[in-house]
Amino acid sequence: MTDDGDATTAVRLGDDGTDDPSDVATSDETVIDRGHYDVLGVGLGPFNLGLAALLDGADPALELDAVFLEREPAFAWHEGMLIEGATLEVPFLADLVTMADPTNPYSFLNYVRERDRIYEFYVYETFQIPRREYDEYLRWVAETVPTTQFDREVTSVEYEASSGSSDGSETTGTFVVEAVAPETGQRYRYRADDLVVGVGSRPSLPEFAREHAGADGPLFHTADYLERRDDALDAGSITVVGSGQSAAEVVLDLLERQSTHDYRLDWLTRSDGFFPMEYSKLGLQHFTPEYTRYFYELPQSRKDDLLADQDLLYKGIDPETSERIYDTLYERSIGDPDPDFGMLATTAVVDIERADGSYWLDCEQRQQGRAFALETDAVILGTGYHRPTPTFLEPIADRIAFDDRGRFRVSEDYRLEGDFGGADDAGGRVFVQNAALHTHGVGTPDLGLGCYRNAVIVDRLAGREVYPIDRDTVFQTFDVEQFADHAPVRTDGAQPLSLDTE
Repeated sequence: MTDDGDATTAVRLGDDGTDDPSDVATSDETVIDRGHYDVLGVGLGPFNLGLAALLDGADPALELDAVFLEREPAFAWHEGMLIEGATLEVPFLADLVTMADPTNPYSFLNYVRERDRIYEFYVYETFQIPRREYDEYLRWVAETVPTTQFDREVTSVEYEASSGSSDGSETTGTFVVEAVAPETGQRYRYRADDLVVGVGSRPSLPEFAREHAGADGPLFHTADYLERRDDALDAGSITVVGSGQSAAEVVLDLLERQSTHDYRLDWLTRSDGFFPMEYSKLGLQHFTPEYTRYFYELPQSRKDDLLADQDLLYKGIDPETSERIYDTLYERSIGDPDPDFGMLATTAVVDIERADGSYWLDCEQRQQGRAFALETDAVILGTGYHRPTPTFLEPIADRIAFDDRGRFRVSEDYRLEGDFGGADDAGGRVFVQNAALHTHGVGTPDLGLGCYRNAVIVDRLAGREVYPIDRDTVFQTFDVEQFADHAPVRTDGAQPLSLDTE
């Protein structure tokens, strides 16, 4: 392959798609050209892995060349939270492919069949599978699907516009993706008609905690729990901050080990309580294609107000985890009315100091308006995750549309809005995974809706229906027009509400 006029050197690929050793130069400027693809995925979490599985398991007539790049050397999913006994929070049917295509070879049921565990799973009789097994399932897919490439960190994405129309105006161009192998520094170049960005979120630490996280001492995010657990167990006292599922699972694990290691355990949250996640069947209707479409059509200001009040639809503590924590405390209190355990809500940690081998947490109990400092030997922060704008998109940032709060403007079919030329169905598109909470609602990070989103993306990539786009999936209706299809409704005499507009 040629270098297309670049100053750097491009080398050929072997017949099997690997680098041809006879053509690899020794210069640091060598760039291996990996060819042109219909679609290139950046990042391999469950969502982009599911897209790879749906594309590979589709009708052979689809004929879309795809590649998915991941900077890690092998697939990994929340390794720090694969705690013994922790289960997935959605049924196993929310695997990578089943909700779009139950016959797909990358289904969870086919995984247990291939691993000769189908009868063990049949007798298991549980919809919520162990989290460690879900991780094993994902690894099996990542190793089986042929379009994944690991040890490829994308460093930049550029857009080469073309002028193919008779009047010289811009038509759909090509994305040029540069990647590097982190271990060796070898550089690669890919070209693609469309991109799908699924780089995931990053652990979030308060600014005042970051300097301590990089220093000696057991202060770390829940994302690193299994790796750093032994450091915390050796401490005389441990404080967990946060009241989401990750923090609750850490608290439960530490409670179950407390009698062996004999530490004081405290649990703080700035939330109003240690509340359970909404998991009723009627509440779960918010995690459906219907609600996603309803939410998308609302004015953005109304979406932002709604999201502020919907935390417990996708945050909070799984009811079973909550029960296990309480039951453990109850059993621990038999014959000992005072377990060495403290819980305090409505309490924000506002600063952390390190002194004489201990941490001092500066806290504020918001309801009482009282400030205090808590001494502890170890701190585990369940302070959530953030989603920074990937730096590799900087070369095309001027083509991407952002809203007035600096967030991506995302179309209903999960495309970044912007100026990439050409028609909407003719390439030159950037789709996003799990980056549209503000536009598509609480179902955005949900594993159960990832398959629906990928079905939409596959259909857009193909320009036809490859997988069905589910509709009429809930008993609840969300807007008046849908409700009017069921029952007589008069709106002619009603005073219309004043709805905010964008």
